Amino acid sequence: MTWTKRLKTKICLVGQQMVGKTSLVRRCVLNEFDDRYITTLGVRTSKKELTLRSPGKEPLEVHLAIWDFMGQEGFRELLREAYFIGARGILAVADVTRRPTLEALGPWIETVRSVAGNVPIVLAINKADLDGQSVYSDEELSRFAARYEAPFLRTSAKTGANVETAFTRLAVAVAERYAEIP
Repeated sequence: MTWTKRLKTKICLVGQQMVGKTSLVRRCVLNEFDDRYITTLGVRTSKKELTLRSPGKEPLEVHLAIWDFMGQEGFRELLREAYFIGARGILAVADVTRRPTLEALGPWIETVRSVAGNVPIVLAINKADLDGQSVYSDEELSRFAARYEAPFLRTSAKTGANVETAFTRLAVAVAERYAEIP
């Protein structure tokens, strides 16, 4: 008989307002996209289940509790203790068309890590469907990602490009760090 191991884990989506955090969650969880902007007030939680398979290892069911945070800077410090405790991963989101959104990720990442420790990170450079308007080169993104020992992906909540991959990579990184996999 094959037993499936389970890992329940909390991940946090962080980044400035209007980078597409909520749209990424909606695409990942419901496979839907809505052009209308809806402000996240406080925090919104969603769930996603993934099954990770590695050759020669038992399957691992990862139950992600996805915490999507309001992107205002003042809110970051307000949430610090209450919402970041127990986080095991960060999906840090920037907008491919707005330069300040990438550098704004640094303080978000540091705030989560100051509470949760050195948790895995995946950078989602969102709105890749607008790539012709990109303000970042791959070299610039690589340098930023290297600061946090994190991979980066260009994602699009609108088209679905790399959305599932971003969440799966984060789930794999969390599982490698926290799950006891034989």
